[in-house]
Amino acid sequence: MVDLSESRMRVVKDDITRLQVDAIVNAANTSLLGGGGVDGAIHRAAGPGLLEECRRLGGCPTGEARITGGYNLPARFVIHAVGPVYRGGRHDEAGLLLSAYDHCLRLAEENGAASLAFPCISTGVYGYPKAEACNIAVSTVQAWLTSHELPRNVIFCCFSDKDAAFYRERLSALG
Repeated sequence: MVDLSESRMRVVKDDITRLQVDAIVNAANTSLLGGGGVDGAIHRAAGPGLLEECRRLGGCPTGEARITGGYNLPARFVIHAVGPVYRGGRHDEAGLLLSAYDHCLRLAEENGAASLAFPCISTGVYGYPKAEACNIAVSTVQAWLTSHELPRNVIFCCFSDKDAAFYRERLSALG
């Protein structure tokens, strides 16, 4: 299949909990039971049903993802991705981050999600360098989109102008 994958990706600066998409990705911790940053915001917006479903999942290893319902969110699904804590780049952090994005894309496809929104995984308290994480995110999504129908549209949802600039620059370099 030949596809212009960059036309299927875009950047927004917004609150991911408000996006009208089939699935949003949560930058989760291994317990899946909520935390700070985007994880806490998603849990608060989704309501207590999300926490109850996450408890039944029994956690998630770093580099993988799990899917739940969206509950009170506009999104039908939440895909909980566990990215790595950055420890200098010598502990397969890049491979684990790539794997987390790949797991999200696979779960979106398996569950028929045509639209998917990613936050900046691992770049908050986990300390992953933002530009490097952006490169991994965009290249992983681009590679996926060249050979898969779903998701049809991927949004990189950034909380700050600085993060959005990294993603816009990277997508611009593709075109």
